[in-house]
Amino acid sequence: MRLVTKLVAVCLVVLMLVFVNASVFAADAKPTKATVDSKKTDNIIKTAEKYLKTPYKFGGDSPKGFDCSGFVKFVYEKNGKNLPRTADIQYKQGKVVERSKLKPGDLVFFTTYERGASHVGIYYGNNKFIHASSSRGVMISRLDETYWKPRYLGARRIIN
Repeated sequence: MRLVTKLVAVCLVVLMLVFVNASVFAADAKPTKATVDSKKTDNIIKTAEKYLKTPYKFGGDSPKGFDCSGFVKFVYEKNGKNLPRTADIQYKQGKVVERSKLKPGDLVFFTTYERGASHVGIYYGNNKFIHASSSRGVMISRLDETYWKPRYLGARRIIN
């Protein structure tokens, strides 16, 4: 019986060593594309949050004042991705995303003062987006607000 107990103990030690070594090697493994993309979108959201309450300025594309597309362009450039300057042309970038499949970092577009994409924001998660509002500057709004819901046009994924 003692021999069996010792064998079981030795086997447990060997299994623990194998498990610990496998964990160490897994930690050293290169991050997957999904992990890299998730980090990129997290950084986009963090960058956008830094500019909350920045005032609105028509044609603005700096922390002194942003319009909607200038804000989106600025945030993405801070994260190594160049976008066109205006919402209507930004709307033609990336992959089309269904509203039900939005992920943080996706661009959301609205029809406001003219037909087509005339307003853009960055999807924030939980049915919210961050954008430069002409009335309140950079802020977070809900997609289902009475103003935004009927004006929603579509979304694009720039970072896969």
